[in-house]
Amino acid sequence: MPQPSRPGERTGPEGRRVSNRLLLALPNREFRALRPALELRKLKHQEVLHEPHVKVDRVYFPNAGLIALVIAMANGKTVEAGVLGNEGIVGLEGMLGLQRGPLREIVQAEGTAYCVSAPRLERLVRRFPTLLVRFSRFAIVNRMQISQTAACNRLHDVESRLARWLLLLQDRVNSAFIPVTHEFVATMLGTDRGSVTHAAGILQKHKIIEYTRGSLRILNRKELERFSCECYALIREYNSDLIG
Repeated sequence: MPQPSRPGERTGPEGRRVSNRLLLALPNREFRALRPALELRKLKHQEVLHEPHVKVDRVYFPNAGLIALVIAMANGKTVEAGVLGNEGIVGLEGMLGLQRGPLREIVQAEGTAYCVSAPRLERLVRRFPTLLVRFSRFAIVNRMQISQTAACNRLHDVESRLARWLLLLQDRVNSAFIPVTHEFVATMLGTDRGSVTHAAGILQKHKIIEYTRGSLRILNRKELERFSCECYALIREYNSDLIG
């Protein structure tokens, strides 16, 4: 759970510290209007927050943890669309009054989030244009990241994609240890388990990562960045523009 607040920090209605960077960046008037609607929720590992093409009724502002954004096809095949931590929002479609979205959004690393009912947030966005501007800006940057990820999955080899994906995960969990299985990595990268095992083996051979059952440890981040394609740097720049 988030830590108790200190003087001058933003808190939710229950008095816990807000860590979501979008909520922290809101002007005081807008945050005060939104605060009573915030409900603190624990995010459980492998919990599905939204399914594709199903009406979005709740919007999430992660405080901590990691959420995987996945495209799921009718034949059961899946591929990564992106990852998200405390820099953003999950459930953008509900916020903007749309009935459904294309993504399956899965908790990959447990944490917490503030959630708001989509209709209530939509009403607040209509009352406060600044909310619409801030959240729409995130939506645009998020879609830029998804587009870059789609190009990466199509054009780059599995080793480069794995390195890029692990760097993005570490940026969000802020730890050298990342809870993943080969099966989940294969799901995210849109490839088979054997390809992931081979790619991970290459990184292990260079002493960049250490893999154990169900988790992975990054040993040498600088070398991992060297193995990654240019997509990691571009996606990181998009995030920097958002924070700025």
